[in-house]
Amino acid sequence: MTAKKNILIIGGGISGITTAVEAAEVGANVHLIEKLPYLGGQVVKMNRYFPKLCPPYCGLEINFRRIKQNSRIQVHTSTVVNKITGTKGNFIVTLRSEPEFVNNNCTLCGECEKVCETERLNEFNFNMDKTKAIYFPHEMVFPYKYVIDGSVCAGKDCNKCTEVCKYNAIDLKRKSFAFELKVDSIVIATGWEPYNALKIDNLLFGKNPDIITNVMMERLAAPNGPTKGKILKPSNGKPPKSVVFVHCAGSRDENHLSYCSGVCCSASLKQALYITEQYPESKIKNFYIDMRVSGRNEDFLSKVKAEKNIELIMGKVARIKENSDNGSLIVEAEDVLSGKIRIEETEMVVLATGIVPSRLELKNIKYDDSGFIINEMLEDGIYAIACSKKPLDVSASLKDATGMALKAIQS
Repeated sequence: MTAKKNILIIGGGISGITTAVEAAEVGANVHLIEKLPYLGGQVVKMNRYFPKLCPPYCGLEINFRRIKQNSRIQVHTSTVVNKITGTKGNFIVTLRSEPEFVNNNCTLCGECEKVCETERLNEFNFNMDKTKAIYFPHEMVFPYKYVIDGSVCAGKDCNKCTEVCKYNAIDLKRKSFAFELKVDSIVIATGWEPYNALKIDNLLFGKNPDIITNVMMERLAAPNGPTKGKILKPSNGKPPKSVVFVHCAGSRDENHLSYCSGVCCSASLKQALYITEQYPESKIKNFYIDMRVSGRNEDFLSKVKAEKNIELIMGKVARIKENSDNGSLIVEAEDVLSGKIRIEETEMVVLATGIVPSRLELKNIKYDDSGFIINEMLEDGIYAIACSKKPLDVSASLKDATGMALKAIQS
C-alpha cells in the first residue's frame, strides 16, 4: 500500500517541498533533506515570481502549513547526503547533520541577537548586508526559529546568548552526527545557484558596487531585503537615474555557461518594470542577444515595450568601464540593428547571470558537461526533478515536482 512507501527527497526548495507534500498527502512517508538550516531554496529570496508576479510566501506559506499538519513528513535541515547504496525498494542512505544550536523552544524574543557581538555576511541577501552570528533568516523561515552560524560563533567562549535565553532554546554543545535511512525511492531536488559573476572579467563585477547581479536586484526590490524594497545604488544609497541590464551575462558563452537558462530575459524585463514602478523617470536600457520569452511571460515584453523610458537593444555587451571623472559606469556594446557600437554611460548595471545546477558528489549520479543530472543514467528508483536536470522557471518546476511525486510513490 502507498502508506508503506518511504521516499527521500534531497533538497528543500519549492520543488522538493512540493514533491514532499504531494507524496505525503496520498499516504507516503517522506524524509525531506535540506543542507541549509531552513527550507525555501532560491524562491524564498525572490521579490516576485512568474507567471502571476506572486511574492514567494504566496506559494510557500500554504506548503509550510501542509508540512506542519502532516506527520508523515519528517524535515531534516542542516543535513547532507554522504552515500547511497542498495537498489529500488531498498536504498540505504547515509546522511550527516550539522549541529543546530537553537531548538524549537525558541520564541523569537530576540534577546540573544541583542547581546551577540559577532557579525557575518548575510548570504540570504547575497552578502549585501550583515547579520549577527545568531540571526533570524527571514519572516517566514521554516523551521520558525533563530539560527546560529557555527562558522563565526565563538561558542562556549562567549556564551552570552545562552545566558540571556529564558527558554533553554540554545545549546552550544551540540555536535554533528551521522545517521542512516532506509527508503524505497529517492528524488533529487537540489536546485540551482546563480553563476559566479566574478568569473566574467570584462563586466567588472566585484570591482564596482553599482554592478550587481539579477539575484541581487531581486533582493533589493524585496520588502524584506537589505534596503526594505527600495532599489538604491549600493555605493551611496541613492536612487539610480539610469540602469543598464546586461542579458546573457556569461551565458551562451563557451568560456562560462554554454547554454541558455531560459528565464533570464523574462527576469530582466520584470526587474526593469520594478525600477519604473519606483522611479518612472529613470532611464533603462536592456542589451540582449535574443529575446527569449514564452507563454504568459510575453506579457512582460509587451509592458516593457510600452514604457517610454525603457529601451531594448539587440546586441552583446563587450565590456564595462568606470568613468574616473564622475564614478559612473560606461557600457560598451554592439547594436546589431544599426551596425554601430553603443557607448552608454549609466549609474547602475544589472548582470543577468544564469542558472547553475547544485551538485551532489555521489557515485550514483552522472552529470552532463554543464553539470545537470542525466536522467537516463540514474539508477532505477532515483529521480531528478526541476533545475537539477535542466533550467526551469518556478511554474514548470512545480509541474515537474508534482508529476515526480506520483512516480516516486509508484516506484
